[in-house]
Amino acid sequence: MKPPVNGLHPVESFGEGRAREGNPFFQKGFPSRRFSFLLLNYEYPPIGGGAGNATANMARELAGLGHRVRVVTAAFGGLPRRQVVDGYELVRLPAVRRHADHCSPLEMLTFLASAGVALPAMQRDFRANACIAFFGIPCGPAAWLLQQLCGVPYIVSLRGGDVPGFQPYDLAGYHKVTGPVIRFLWRAAAHVVANSQGLAALARQSAGQTPIRMIPNGVDTARFTPAESREESGPVRLVFVGRVVHQKGLDVLLAALAKLPAEAEYELTIVGDGPLRGALTEQAAALGVSARLRFAGWAGREAMPELLRRADLFVFPSRDEGMPNAVLEAMASGLPVVATRISGNEEVVIDGETGLLVPPDDPDALAGALARCLSDVALRRRMGAAGRERVCREYSWRSVAERYAALCAPDAAGT
Repeated sequence: MKPPVNGLHPVESFGEGRAREGNPFFQKGFPSRRFSFLLLNYEYPPIGGGAGNATANMARELAGLGHRVRVVTAAFGGLPRRQVVDGYELVRLPAVRRHADHCSPLEMLTFLASAGVALPAMQRDFRANACIAFFGIPCGPAAWLLQQLCGVPYIVSLRGGDVPGFQPYDLAGYHKVTGPVIRFLWRAAAHVVANSQGLAALARQSAGQTPIRMIPNGVDTARFTPAESREESGPVRLVFVGRVVHQKGLDVLLAALAKLPAEAEYELTIVGDGPLRGALTEQAAALGVSARLRFAGWAGREAMPELLRRADLFVFPSRDEGMPNAVLEAMASGLPVVATRISGNEEVVIDGETGLLVPPDDPDALAGALARCLSDVALRRRMGAAGRERVCREYSWRSVAERYAALCAPDAAGT
């Protein structure tokens, strides 16, 4: 394979034997022209979490910009194998997956095997100009194979768990095995993009000479809007959205709730599911907060905006994040946010202005922030309005899509 030119790998064969000079992926003015993007992610709603939602949003916006878009993901249950969604094509490949909210490395490999076979065959009719691989593992190897066989340059979109050093308490062994493969895939990619400054900094510790760029997640501010009015009487409605896993810190949240004054009026809805639901149910009972807690399970994409509009306060006690879609959606919905001061969260939430930040794994600090919000309606209103204004100004999926498309310009290596 030849060395990269201007940060993009030369294409000796594209489509029906066209050389690099004939591939519009490399031409000036790319973002204003119509091209074919292949988006690859083993997770897509309703399976997975924030990265799947990010894929769906970026596909919609790229299609809205006039590009041809195909999303390739894993089949699950009785979901349609092919459909058109928001102006783009969605293809689900055969794969083994038992749970909507998580899958094992072996299950990931079944998707990789399907994609490795299907993507080169798809190139005959789709003729992609570029592939965006969400997660270096497991999607990166399929994108690399497509590059080798069909000359399609690929961009790796880092999401968190695919970066060595992320969630070391859970993923240290996984990254020890996959780290060399991840670094190889980064070197071969046209671009490697993280979704937060903190994740980019972490990736650079392993990247060697490979440049790591940052393009944040966005939010659909037309779908996620504040409630026209909020009911101020009765308990304050807290909501968390995400996987019920150790990373999300829900055990710390329950411990914090147990520290609130007995007269505090609140109820907590956990939207999502995962392997720790049983343990958290037992913990809530032991702490005496079960009556205030409701597990709502996963909500569909169409239901999420209204669910957030019915809440008063968003709580996000994560231990690690890339760029949390859930926080952006809550802020777009006009909700104040109480979250942990970690990478990703602290890039979005301005402490004291759009929400309150506390140290991770600190139930006392979290309880203090919650108590402050529970007792101060004016503070909640002020932070919620400021959060909505911030995401409308600085985070949009259209700008994210435009920035990914701009990476395809031949002078993008220096940006």
